[in-house]
Amino acid sequence: CLFSSYNFLLAMRVFVAAALSFEAVAASGVTSITGKTLQHCSQPGTAMTGFTRDGRCADVGPADVGAHHVCIQMKEDFCTVTGQPNWCTTRSFPCMGQAGNCKIGNWCVCQWAFSRYLERAGGCDSIVDIVCDATNQATFDAYERSDRPADKVALQCLKKRCGLLEGAELPASRNSSCAGKGDGKVIVGDESCNA
Repeated sequence: CLFSSYNFLLAMRVFVAAALSFEAVAASGVTSITGKTLQHCSQPGTAMTGFTRDGRCADVGPADVGAHHVCIQMKEDFCTVTGQPNWCTTRSFPCMGQAGNCKIGNWCVCQWAFSRYLERAGGCDSIVDIVCDATNQATFDAYERSDRPADKVALQCLKKRCGLLEGAELPASRNSSCAGKGDGKVIVGDESCNA
């Protein structure tokens, strides 16, 4: 009984934290690379991402050395291509909006890892989907300040995949048919979104 009471209390804390996190993001004024309010990268029923595990790609400053600002739909190839152990599809983490652990869905990846992914995966057209409304503006700022050629390529890729090249607008079909599960997030890169 004590163990199940503890699990219940822990589950309630996770649920309340997730609910408060949704409110905090909406009121934070932090922007995504699309210029809109930064959305959650994690979705209910998937693992909580972000450096602070609050479900979003927050900019927490120097504490997050890797700058986990780029939200992608995680696939196994991300770990293998970037030379990391395969935590991408083999590990689970506390769930967003429910008790227990869940598999990774969308994930906030390090800016350096995203750049490396592009280099090793064969370029912008060969990578996983990017969740543009959940990718932090800090990504653009860092890539624009960087002198690394790989970061400039990553910046151009984000602009291309998120419809942010000069004079480009997201087609109306992407805003509706390519939104993630009715939550209003623009997810670009899926073959069905490239039509």
